Amino acid sequence: MSAPSVKGANGDLVQGFKPRHVTMLSIAGIIGAGLFVGSGHAIAAAGPAAIVAYALSGLLVVLVMRMLGEMAVASPDTGSFSAYADQAIGRWAGFTIGWLYWWFWVLVIPIEAIAAGVILNTWFPQVETWVFALSMTLLLTLTNLFSVAKYGEFEFWFAMLKVAAIILFIGLSVAALLGLLPGHEVSGLQRIMGEHGGFMPNGWTAIFSALITTLFSFIGTEAVTIAAAESSDPSRNIAKATRSVIWRISVFYLLSILVIISVVPWDDPRLVELGSYQRALELMNIPHAKLMMDLVVLVAVASCLNSSVYIASRMIYSLSRRNDAPAFIQRTSAAGVPRAAVIASTLIGMGTTLLNFFAPGRLFDFLLASSGSIALLVYLAIAVSQLRMRGILRRRGQLPVFRMWLFPWLTWLVIGLISLILTVMFIMPSHRVEVGSTLALTVVIILLSQTSRRTAGHGEPQAALGQRAATGAGN
Repeated sequence: MSAPSVKGANGDLVQGFKPRHVTMLSIAGIIGAGLFVGSGHAIAAAGPAAIVAYALSGLLVVLVMRMLGEMAVASPDTGSFSAYADQAIGRWAGFTIGWLYWWFWVLVIPIEAIAAGVILNTWFPQVETWVFALSMTLLLTLTNLFSVAKYGEFEFWFAMLKVAAIILFIGLSVAALLGLLPGHEVSGLQRIMGEHGGFMPNGWTAIFSALITTLFSFIGTEAVTIAAAESSDPSRNIAKATRSVIWRISVFYLLSILVIISVVPWDDPRLVELGSYQRALELMNIPHAKLMMDLVVLVAVASCLNSSVYIASRMIYSLSRRNDAPAFIQRTSAAGVPRAAVIASTLIGMGTTLLNFFAPGRLFDFLLASSGSIALLVYLAIAVSQLRMRGILRRRGQLPVFRMWLFPWLTWLVIGLISLILTVMFIMPSHRVEVGSTLALTVVIILLSQTSRRTAGHGEPQAALGQRAATGAGN
């Protein structure tokens, strides 16, 4: 049976996202706490050349999104790349990549909940961190249980605040660079090119190390294709979001990182400790820099936690609709919300949150390590799916109207680059455990896929994709 449309029938999702929801989700979907805090690690590792790592990571994500957009415009599906891997590679691939992606976002729930709990605990130390973490998870789970429009509205305002924070930060930094802020002088391009060891103080190898860090900052960009499937015009919204990914990365990542490395010396001893944004604000003599960044990071964390519940629930819902997860998961409320999927995902997330506080730390660390390379495997599956799907359509004399650039050369380039990154990560002692754990988990899920029952007519979605490809949204 082919994947169901999201029209609002029994057991189906409802197209409840408004155009402004999808637009803002696509704009701010890549802005997480990793940008505000984690960018300091990349800059400290590679110096000003960290911007090269961000540019290379951004280019890879742009290419992956273009490939995903080609398939998603032709056949919008809440299962997104998992459904396309199912159709293009085989049931085992859709099963594996779907469960891996679900597991990744289930583990993001405790990470973000704990981060929120730590911030709130610094303000209200009389309340335990784990109480804040669970309370935040419960609150944002409730927003996902009412309707997709409620989730979209919460995420819309979270996104607006994140975008406003970055634009304000860039404006302040530019003012400082132009000498318009009193009591602050920065050297701008001189600092990038000539001071503190120059542009590439730690060599090319440091850029590759920073590349791995920066690549994971972009995780979540692909989730807009999952959300857009619940909008009134999914093909058009997906095409629009895919086209906009270039300027989103350019403004929110490349421009903000450029002004940071112009303001903050890469070898500043407090860069990693405080985070790049907070340290830049302190050097610009902006009052209450820590409080401001704590508020921004709390919003970013809440946004990511909110999205984690949504994305995990939609992925396991899609798996259930394809008979790759328990049947009760696909049940929906009268408002078209897969409440069983939301609750099941959240309960696992809450359980792992408690493990962090009440179980040996190594157990939680091991669980986190198992998800360390899942994003790269997802990107690899997208590239291979697009390569094979284009071949299927070409043999039928059909071509998607929204297409990957320079096919198949750029597709093969992405496949080769991701394979190279995974290989180098496995060789590097600092990343070997997470790659090995992820690959071990992948093997286990593949074996499980072989033991699960194959459903009748499972290959029919290929035909549906081919039919939609001929009439999809224009490029």
